[in-house]
Amino acid sequence: MLATMRWFGPNDQVSLMDIRQAGCVGVVSALHQIPVGEVWSEKQINERIQIIEAENDRYSKLEWLVVESLPVHEDIKKGLPSRDKYIENYKVSLKNLANFGIKTVCYNFMPVLDWSRTKLDYTMPDGSKALRFVWTDFAAFDLFILKRPAAETAYTEETKKAAKKRFEEMSAEEKAELQNTVLLGLPGSMEAFHLETFQGLLNNYANIGAEELRANLHYFVSQVAPYAQKLGINLCIHPDDPPFPLLGLPRVVSTEQDLEMLMNAADVRANGITFCTGSLGVREDNNLPAMVKKFADRIHFVHLRTTKRETEYNTLVFHEAAHLNGDVDMYEVISEILKEENTRRKNGNYDAEIPMRPDHGHQMLNDLSSSTYPGYSAIGRLKGLAEIRGMEMAIKRNLGN
Repeated sequence: MLATMRWFGPNDQVSLMDIRQAGCVGVVSALHQIPVGEVWSEKQINERIQIIEAENDRYSKLEWLVVESLPVHEDIKKGLPSRDKYIENYKVSLKNLANFGIKTVCYNFMPVLDWSRTKLDYTMPDGSKALRFVWTDFAAFDLFILKRPAAETAYTEETKKAAKKRFEEMSAEEKAELQNTVLLGLPGSMEAFHLETFQGLLNNYANIGAEELRANLHYFVSQVAPYAQKLGINLCIHPDDPPFPLLGLPRVVSTEQDLEMLMNAADVRANGITFCTGSLGVREDNNLPAMVKKFADRIHFVHLRTTKRETEYNTLVFHEAAHLNGDVDMYEVISEILKEENTRRKNGNYDAEIPMRPDHGHQMLNDLSSSTYPGYSAIGRLKGLAEIRGMEMAIKRNLGN
């Protein structure tokens, strides 16, 4: 696997030198400063490449290997008439990226929100900090902070009762923290959505259920993936995080069946998957090693992390676990990935080595006093990468590599 780390650009507190010293050969990055839907120009792409590769003559080579993400405009997700304009812009951006040799582009199709948590600094037994999601707390936000009109029908009576008790026990500071956490904006930005306008964004999906959103996703990939194939770009969707509906919003990239339907919607290899073990692993019904084996040829990028499921008030709770200590069978997952790489080498594929990054590391050691984007501290990801690379080496020896 090609070891990479996500880098949010020149303002990222984790430097490119940090990423080099971690043993990475590539960077996962995006032009977060460009408004969603606008074209990424060749000039802007080249500027980012020049920054990433500026020290390549002095130090180990570092490349911009993966774009994460080239975001999909909300009009495409909603299936509005304007979507074709934004799809054309998307294709131009892909062409400009291809002109600079970038071959892997990640995206997601989650409406309004990206990944969602209810706590960004949950204290682990060893004193490190982790991301955490508590369904009862999320319900408390929905019912008593956002006060979404349809929220009452979204939860069981037991959950509503528990959420009310939890909300009444929260201090003003805890309520503000919960609100800011749920409304955190897209990765790469520390700006959150505003509570006053957030309901309006949700209302745009009032008549869009899972069937409609899925149709809009399939339309998008049918238009874009064949074009990406001609450009030599692997387009790979990131699964929903967490992999179930939130706030009345449908989510359609959460299960093996979801992925199978999506792959069939545009039957070209460029219509692929970012296999995120953390996102998919939240669902107990997702058999991750079997899914890697099934979709192996369509997996173009891998996020290796794991969550640990708990229960509270008979509802779901999960936190980001240490990379080898959660619910994901990391040994079996990595084994299947390495087997696929062997198959690609035998077939002479140019993309035999799959880009991988450790994801959502714990905040620990010196990073406890640093300000980094939640889940993207340097040392926690370094620890995860070291563990993954050690396991990779051991599995390769067992496979006879």
